[in-house]
Amino acid sequence: MDKPYRFLLIQAFHLPATSQYLHRAVDGPKESMLMNYETVKPLLENVEWELHRGPLATYGDWPVETREEFTLVAAGRLPIVREACESGKYNGIVLLGGGEPGFPASREIAREFGIPVVACGFAQMHVASMLGNKFSVIDLAENHNMYYYDLVVQHRFNERCASIRNINYPLPRPPNMGQSEVHLAKNRAQRGETSEVVEAALREAVAAIEEDGADVITFGCSALFWLKPVLQKRLDELGWEVPVLEGYSCAITLCKGMVDLGVNASGLVYPSAHPKKIRRRKLF
Repeated sequence: MDKPYRFLLIQAFHLPATSQYLHRAVDGPKESMLMNYETVKPLLENVEWELHRGPLATYGDWPVETREEFTLVAAGRLPIVREACESGKYNGIVLLGGGEPGFPASREIAREFGIPVVACGFAQMHVASMLGNKFSVIDLAENHNMYYYDLVVQHRFNERCASIRNINYPLPRPPNMGQSEVHLAKNRAQRGETSEVVEAALREAVAAIEEDGADVITFGCSALFWLKPVLQKRLDELGWEVPVLEGYSCAITLCKGMVDLGVNASGLVYPSAHPKKIRRRKLF
């Protein structure tokens, strides 16, 4: 029997193979290129899926963090979305990356083809709002915090988001050289070791619960999504019965739900160039 879901997963960007800031494989089997594959593997068992590595970063050879960089990779991701829709191969598109560059425009493109598009921040916020009254976001850098702040407002979750908590471990970029502390910490966690990155995330998660009123914990940057099982375990050990979410799992699951329900983004929010009906007035 054919699998019910045919998804294209599109990374936010990729770096040149020569970059000293590489944090994931840029070539090879799709499983090796998908970050935290083992976490989402069970969710992909009934999915016929392909992975696109995303547009080449044009601003430089380091990971995206600023508004300028997100805007540039967003523009590069849109032709990939359109080509995927026109191919007729997919019934769902998942935009990877915590900052979800190009998400609104991708929904506009895909709606005319009847294909739902889901992104990580959007998915985390919606799932979190079903699990508690307020959620907090654990994130890694000041500039990324404020970009994500805009996403919270854009998705109208500013009344459901308790806080964005910054662990202050930015991804490497000029003039800072060397390996990312976040990715070194991931390697340590896979060996069963702890790190200051993990401890900082735990401190901020507990502070979000105790001081900000968070009922659910989410993450801003996809570079932190590996923390989900680690942080969940540590919070459980402290007695905090608080769900921890990561974006890839939420986005894949939400995309499946849209396919199952046969629904897509509203044509009133994402109208075509020649809509069948119009509203003379848009209220706030």
